[in-house]
This record gives sequence, C-alpha cells and structure tokens, in this order.
Amino acid sequence: MRCYLANQRQGTHDTKTRAEVNYSSAKLYRQKGTGRARAGSAKSPTRVGGGRAFGPHPRDYSYSLPKKVKRLALKSALSDRAAHACVHVVEDLDLAVPKTKTMASLLGAMNLGGRHTLVVLPRAGDTVFRSLRNLKGVRVLRSHELNAYAVLWADNLVFTQSALVGAEEVFGS
Repeated sequence: MRCYLANQRQGTHDTKTRAEVNYSSAKLYRQKGTGRARAGSAKSPTRVGGGRAFGPHPRDYSYSLPKKVKRLALKSALSDRAAHACVHVVEDLDLAVPKTKTMASLLGAMNLGGRHTLVVLPRAGDTVFRSLRNLKGVRVLRSHELNAYAVLWADNLVFTQSALVGAEEVFGS
C-alpha cells in the first residue's frame, strides 16, 4: 500500500532558495556605524521575502516492488475480502447507452453495505464503465488494472464474470 501511494505522488513541489530569489546581491547597509546588526544580503532566509533555507525541491518518490510481492499482496487482499463475504460476481453487464441512473439502481438492488464499492469490469465494456464512474463511493477498474490498494479500499467487490476470468488470466489463480 505504501508503495502504491508513494508512486502516486507527483513530487513537483518547489521553493526558492536564496540563490533563486530575485534581489540585489548588494550589501543592505554598511557594516559598522549604524547601530544595527550586521546584514549582508536581502536574500537571506532570516529576512522577510528571503529565500527558504531547506525547502522542498522536486523529486521522485516512486520505488518498485518485485512482481511476486505485488501478486502476493493482491492475493491476500482478495482472500481477505472473500473470507468476509464481500466479493460478489454478477453476469456481464451490457448497456446500449451510458446511464448512471440504471447502474445506481442496480447497485442499490444488490444491497451492498459499506461506504466503498469496487466494480471490476473486463477490458471491453466502455458504456458500463462510463455509467459507473460518476457514482459516489464507487471505484471502477478494468480487470488488468486490479491492485491490492483498490481491493483494500473497498468494502465490497463486484466482479462481472468475464472480468473475473480476465483477472485470473492476468494474475493467475
């Protein structure tokens, strides 16, 4: 889960250092005789409008896990949901036109308790995907995009029969 979330981060945050702030490099006032503390640069992090001392800079947060570890995590997440009877398999859905209201009534009739529902569809079936993607608390994935984080996020899993076959082909038994 930590790897999945880390890989989702953009890492584009940035702050200006004293080298990047747009100020003159001239000394603010002379060293002695003013009665004030010594001051060199307006770019100093201690001054208002100065550069940030140790601010964030762009970096890549992603890291990779071995494929076997990812598969093991997915299998254990799916077996956990199956042990708690949270996995539902339905017949293949087919709509002529994308209709969110139809899919909302279908999921409502299934009486899925909980806040989050993950619907897994086959690679094809764009109308069903577009019908489900706008429902609150529902996440829709293709069978080849299935991951442990999405399974653990969901209180209920709904597979179509062809998506279940597709997931078994991609991820094994």
